[in-house]
Amino acid sequence: MMRKLAICPGSFDPVTNGHLDIIRRGAKVFEEIVVTVFNNQSKSPLFTVEERMQLLEESLKDLPNVRVDSSSGLLMDYAEEVGATAVIRGLRAVSDFEYEMQITSMNRKLNEDVETLFMMTNTKYSFLSSSMVKEAAKYQGNISGLVPEVVETALKQKYNQ
Repeated sequence: MMRKLAICPGSFDPVTNGHLDIIRRGAKVFEEIVVTVFNNQSKSPLFTVEERMQLLEESLKDLPNVRVDSSSGLLMDYAEEVGATAVIRGLRAVSDFEYEMQITSMNRKLNEDVETLFMMTNTKYSFLSSSMVKEAAKYQGNISGLVPEVVETALKQKYNQ
């Protein structure tokens, strides 16, 4: 029998409590989750891939069926490489759906054996994005409750606060 392994991909620059909510809920459904940091070439990341992986590992250390990895290639190639049967994506609002539908359609064309499952975010995180967290942190806004403490500390160090 094939193990039920899902990938939860993202740039995670930085990981937010919204991301963690989706990952934790996914960990209840799948035998194993691989949280995979992808380097999005259209973004200028604040944290290196290694830093993002460390922040994720620290934030998810209490989940034995979750591991953190990184990739710079196509998601569907990575899925095949690790033996994933599914990809978990979080949706915050209707505006996310159109973008996610395009990605899912392309991924389906590349590998029809990997399903994409959408999870609606917890409403308390529906407004939350990594970009907004970085912007608030840059200007010393209160980001507690939006990110894990380890991420809050790392953001303060990045912005020399």
